[in-house]
Amino acid sequence: FPLLKIWIILSIFFFFPGVGLCRIYIDVNAPSIPKFNIAIPDFKDLGSDTDHAELSTQLPGIISNDLELSGYFNSMDKAGFLGEQGTGLTSDAINFRDWSVIGAELLLKGGYTCTGSRLEVEIRLFDVYWGRQIVGKRALGDTKQARHLMHRLSNEIILKLTGHEGIFLTKLAFVGDSTGKREIYVSDYDGHNARQITVDKSIALLPRWSPDGKNLVFNSYKQGGPMLYLKDMDSGVVKRLSGQSGLNIGASWAPDGREIALTMSHKGNPDIFSINLQGKILEQLVQHWGIDVSPAFSPEGDKMAFVSNRSGSPQIYVLDLNTKREERLTYEGRYNTSPAWSSRNRIAFVSMTDGKFDIATIDPGGGQMRRLTNSAANDEEPCWSPDGRYIMFTSDREGAYHLYIMNANGQNQRRITSMKGNQTAPSWAPQ
Repeated sequence: FPLLKIWIILSIFFFFPGVGLCRIYIDVNAPSIPKFNIAIPDFKDLGSDTDHAELSTQLPGIISNDLELSGYFNSMDKAGFLGEQGTGLTSDAINFRDWSVIGAELLLKGGYTCTGSRLEVEIRLFDVYWGRQIVGKRALGDTKQARHLMHRLSNEIILKLTGHEGIFLTKLAFVGDSTGKREIYVSDYDGHNARQITVDKSIALLPRWSPDGKNLVFNSYKQGGPMLYLKDMDSGVVKRLSGQSGLNIGASWAPDGREIALTMSHKGNPDIFSINLQGKILEQLVQHWGIDVSPAFSPEGDKMAFVSNRSGSPQIYVLDLNTKREERLTYEGRYNTSPAWSSRNRIAFVSMTDGKFDIATIDPGGGQMRRLTNSAANDEEPCWSPDGRYIMFTSDREGAYHLYIMNANGQNQRRITSMKGNQTAPSWAPQ
């Protein structure tokens, strides 16, 4: 995938076309992404309905969290803000010198109006140095949709400053055990609004979104051994896809959404097969005396990464689905597993170092391996954001396993889930 350096000039035509140049840019493909100081004061209540005073802090808090998780911004402490008079959101009502003095490079002003259950929010993003507006947007919806509205506005900011869609309206699936059983949950990308979608009261594992986001496959022991199930996310209907004797685990969707690869052992040895959405076995993709697991398709669907212990320890291999040629990908370290292939053609995986697990990435050709995590705990089960710019993973660095997000270069590692128990096996839904 070619590297496209995108230089974003912040003060070009949104509300004010033709304005001059600015000193701030975001290079989304740089090896190290600088963070810009952004001041986000409380939003102003512009209406007469005073029943939702809490929104003045909640709404900017959501955007602040979005922008911090993006890895491009540092939200400044409101304790250092200088007081401003009036409720104006336009540049003529702002003393940019005061914001510059405290180190702000960007300023986000916002206001909201509540009419019954209806919520209207307006935001304006300014370049403090030039005192010019960069973004101006409104969003309208129900007060119960406040988080969704703020994620939409956060996406608008990221799109304007980078030229790429934000991740703030995406969804996650993961395994949680707060009920005492391992069940599948779905949440917003930031871990909020988590809801349990299986009630198997058994062991549910390894959820994986379909390429169109309409279906989810997962493993469950609810009928005995590990079988593969498919859940229609619109209707809620669940059907068993693969219930062969032995293993039916580790499913991976082909990019066209028509086939699924998984490990089955009905022939004796755990090998990788492909099935259609009716559960019919189409082909044995990998056949070897070793244990072959964890398939992951390339973005084009012409290759597949997988894990095998044929060399004596778990290592990652790549299968060319056209020529059927298999090549070993990882050689550094004695334990490499859990490959995940990004839309930007890079493979994330888990590698053991000094007795603990870390997240690393590597090119599909075997070059440019980079270790992204180096905590004192175990960092496992990476999955990519739809745009290939972020990695979600699970870690026990704070005791129990929780979900964490980081940029694709390993920067800006942040915990996102705060549920009881453990949260593992994340899968990121398509955009």
